[in-house]
Amino acid sequence: MAKQLTPGLHIVATPIGNLEDLSPRAAETLSNADAILVEDTRVTAKLLAHIGARVPMVRYDDHSSEADRDRIVARLGDEAIALVSDAGTPLISDPGYKLVRAARAAGHEVHTVPGPCAAVAALTLAALPTDRFLFLGFLPAKAKARADAVAEVSQVRATLVLYESGQRLGDTLLALLTGLGPRDAAVAREITKLHEECVTGSLRELAARYADDIPKGEIVIVVGPPLEAETVSDDVLDAMLDQAMRRLSPSRAAAEVAEQLNIPRKRAYARALERAK
Repeated sequence: MAKQLTPGLHIVATPIGNLEDLSPRAAETLSNADAILVEDTRVTAKLLAHIGARVPMVRYDDHSSEADRDRIVARLGDEAIALVSDAGTPLISDPGYKLVRAARAAGHEVHTVPGPCAAVAALTLAALPTDRFLFLGFLPAKAKARADAVAEVSQVRATLVLYESGQRLGDTLLALLTGLGPRDAAVAREITKLHEECVTGSLRELAARYADDIPKGEIVIVVGPPLEAETVSDDVLDAMLDQAMRRLSPSRAAAEVAEQLNIPRKRAYARALERAK
């Protein structure tokens, strides 16, 4: 027997790969909704076929107009309308927040049916600190804007999580290495699918691995937080600077050691000048 859903907007998380990850509550909500807002009707049609549901679909994405949004909101008083993305949790690097805001402003109920999220799934695979993390979505495509975005978060003491495509993975890892230094990181792809993979290592190692390798599938990059500067003693810093300055100038040695230890270059340069006297 069909379950009567409360009129309003129902935000439904969908699988990020394995269709068996759709929760019973999500399947029930999608099966009994009056309509489903989707990014791509072809993608959601496969999910609906999997659960044996026949529900009208309405296209809703970044290109939907304000008029489209108003028409949807006008229906929420009498109808239960579900919102899904192609994969994972809607609104997480996906369109939808403006619709949720408009629905609330109009006095309609908004419900969430939680479930899969690629960012959180990658965190569980990466073996990096999870007590604090910052989700960055996709970095800008242009090199200068990408470098600026990385610099903006370089001092944030949290694990960083971002999405990327296979085509841009090598460039993004290089930008992260340049801006953050050789932190621990992970590249997770095809999460929950047959060829699920999570490669861990330093940003230097990962940048080298994917410099000419273009992997397939959806990709999540996870980068560990910066090392606490105070964990690097002056004795350790001095020893590494002495070794580096046997072959490099004080400024170049400081730059190299600062990157290796993930400490401010200013601190390394000041010590290098002292050691050079």
